[in-house]
Amino acid sequence: MFGVEGETSVERLRTYGRPPFGVAVLHGGPGAPGGMAPVARELASAAGVLEPLQTAASLEGQVAELTAVLERHATLPATVIGWSWGAWLGFILAARQPSLLNQLVLVGSGPFEERYAEAIMATRLARLSGAERLEVQALQQILEDPAGGDRDSALAQLGKLLARADSYDPLALDPVPLKCQYDVYQRVWQDARELRRSGKLLELGKQIRCPVVAIHGDYDPHPAEGVLAPLSLTLSDFTFVLLDRCGHEPWIERHARDRFYATLGRLLGPGS
Repeated sequence: MFGVEGETSVERLRTYGRPPFGVAVLHGGPGAPGGMAPVARELASAAGVLEPLQTAASLEGQVAELTAVLERHATLPATVIGWSWGAWLGFILAARQPSLLNQLVLVGSGPFEERYAEAIMATRLARLSGAERLEVQALQQILEDPAGGDRDSALAQLGKLLARADSYDPLALDPVPLKCQYDVYQRVWQDARELRRSGKLLELGKQIRCPVVAIHGDYDPHPAEGVLAPLSLTLSDFTFVLLDRCGHEPWIERHARDRFYATLGRLLGPGS
């Protein structure tokens, strides 16, 4: 297991451990910066780690923002570890800026073809209680109505509810406070979903030159097959690791946490 050696923070970027910073972790959302802080802290004794906090309100803006952070602060080429939305962002970056990455790790990635995404919300709702399902519905109404209220807070609360459905057997870890940004979420996700719907997201994989490893929980509502099947046919160097008894966030899962970090440890290797 890894341990933190230190942490500093600057605008739009947190750093962990000591230079050189050869690893970057990308948070989910979009519009929910900070979610990968626990992973960054764990990895900090094995490598200097960057945690960019994405703020741009478009997909292209986030790619440009991340490119600038890596070019300025990372030792290149770097290992990029993206979780959930961050997995897609890392995938797009690896295709657009191949010289920046020496390997890409996708954790809990969303499916790469639209047909695999159709049952995600139904799976989540089936795992919640009746009262929780009603609360999800109420929060979705707030998000869909421009005059409905504080949509940043509604998005944060919705994320907490869905995290319960996404987890198999979570440890009682301290929650990471996230400042959700609904406008960022809406605009970036609209761009990203259209990229997937059109098939252009998967097509980008043909431009990726570095090794890609996907780590996925078997209990994750985002179906593992939606990552494994498309990427196996698209990428030239692809490895898939399925963690049993594991939800969307492997680092909080009682039965999968150690294997998750062991896998990352092997990928980073000595002196990373």
